Amino acid sequence: MGGYFITFEGGEGAGKTTVLHTVTEKLRQNGYDVLATREPGGIKISEKIRQIILDPLHTEMEEHTEALLYAAARSQHFAEKIVPALKRDKIVLCDRFIDSSLVYQGYARGLGMNEVLKINQFAVGDCMPDLTLFFDIEPKKGLERIAANKDREQNRLDLENLAFHEQVYQAYHILTERFPERIQTIDAAQNLESVEQEALDRILSLLKK
Repeated sequence: MGGYFITFEGGEGAGKTTVLHTVTEKLRQNGYDVLATREPGGIKISEKIRQIILDPLHTEMEEHTEALLYAAARSQHFAEKIVPALKRDKIVLCDRFIDSSLVYQGYARGLGMNEVLKINQFAVGDCMPDLTLFFDIEPKKGLERIAANKDREQNRLDLENLAFHEQVYQAYHILTERFPERIQTIDAAQNLESVEQEALDRILSLLKK
């Protein structure tokens, strides 16, 4: 595959979704062929699975069920949308990927990061992103941003307590140490323009190599 696969990761309220949309437009303005997508979702089947996973009414969902639903949504999304785009030499920017499952289900839910990685390797093979940007913000600040943003949809993960989000945050830092050649950290507590520019610079650095 000749394209570039770049993922955006971070805890709730890190701003990665907003940054992804801005960076997508700036790359397109510079002549790059970009596909922006998200997980869970991105295509019809995966969006329907997303509705099940994130429905605030589904608080009884068991941890293994949650992990398997994420992997199922990812498998379909990857095969139907991401792989064809990479084969057409597109730059794929994806809001969340395997790392989210490792930190949320593997670490914070206690299923084991290696166990969840195996499930996802079955879903997408050994394909990992060329670059992952981790938007680093302390959970308390991220959740305060969410509370202040009345336009944002509330999902089931927003109902988790601060301790859960702190575990997610800790797990992301474990991954940055485990995959330093792939994951780059951006200080998401900066003002939005600075975060957007830094994310764009990191991506351009990869594309120009």
